[in-house]
Amino acid sequence: MEVLFTKYLSKLQRTSTKFVRDFMHQIDWERNRLIGIKGARGAGKTTLVLQYLKQAALPTGQSLYVSLDDLYFSAHRLYDLGETFVRTGGKLLVLDEVHRYANWSQEIKNLYDDFPDLRIVFTGSSIMHLERSKGDLSRRAVMYHLHGLSFREFLQIQQIVSWSAVSLPDLLNDHTQLALDLTQTIKPLAHWNDYLQYGYYPYFLENKDVYAQKLTETIQLSLELDLPAVYGISYASVDKLKQLLVVLAESVPMKPNISKLSETLNTSRALVVEYMHYLEELGVLMLLHRDSFGITRLQKPEKVYLSHPNLQYALHQSRPDTGTLRESFFLSQVRPLHKVEYTEKGDFKLDRKVTVEVRGANKNRLQLAGIENGYVAADGLEVGYADKIPLWMFGLLY
Repeated sequence: MEVLFTKYLSKLQRTSTKFVRDFMHQIDWERNRLIGIKGARGAGKTTLVLQYLKQAALPTGQSLYVSLDDLYFSAHRLYDLGETFVRTGGKLLVLDEVHRYANWSQEIKNLYDDFPDLRIVFTGSSIMHLERSKGDLSRRAVMYHLHGLSFREFLQIQQIVSWSAVSLPDLLNDHTQLALDLTQTIKPLAHWNDYLQYGYYPYFLENKDVYAQKLTETIQLSLELDLPAVYGISYASVDKLKQLLVVLAESVPMKPNISKLSETLNTSRALVVEYMHYLEELGVLMLLHRDSFGITRLQKPEKVYLSHPNLQYALHQSRPDTGTLRESFFLSQVRPLHKVEYTEKGDFKLDRKVTVEVRGANKNRLQLAGIENGYVAADGLEVGYADKIPLWMFGLLY
């Protein structure tokens, strides 16, 4: 256990708190004894929990961070570690990469039930589901989902500018004045293309020149390690998923022809739809349905997108289509906070109330004719007017 404490203290010392995401303050750290944070690989879960531990500043020995993919757990049980930790004065146990440990949910449940003074924070893959785990944590844990950086956070993490997040109603109603106020500080469109290419995951700060390569490697690790760990799927299925991703990456946005895709992959229609859901849970795809309330995993989506613009550059063989980048950006900024559905008129329906068409600044708005609460998200526009909102401003929502 001393080795784990040494590793933890070393990580804590190296953790910077110069930039802390607003997500940190959305978590009720103190009142919940069991907190779960899930998200795609690279979203920043490890950094987030280490920053919390650094700011919590508990006396030495009262907090401990461990990653459950550590070799220590090949010979030791998590429950035994937790029990020893509590017996020696431990108060806060942070468990990273829990999905990599076979019996994680059952042992966390036992720790939670047996030691009422112990607080536990755990992180795991975006495909992690408490209701499918062995231990019943769904009634005990408060779950949060960490997404990639918004356009606003991309500017902030580089210390370009620090803006507060804007709610969707405020954006729709007051976007002109907001844009006039914000663009006095910087010209947001000067940083727009950079965000589209490499701004979604914080690790671009390490080396943006190899960001696309690291992104593809991260997806590969998610497919080869996380999916088998959570769902127990075979490596043959992983190969099918890779084939499907290659096909979709060159075709999105698309209305999927499930029959054709099943022929291409030489598998059943039901498995093709299931594979799409796997890729969505991993943070690679976004699946849009006409009616997203009450859908099941057996229903095919109306339209398929890559989940954020960086993937267009990393996975596409040629330069990505501008229209596709616009729509992918819009979805990646809005979907973390709002229900987004497919619609025949316009491009997207938000919370069943607002219709948005995403396009260039100079095209007409014929698709929205006669639609109540219809708006245009216009690319290339710095300041908008009336129902025409600059596309970049949707990057301020979180």
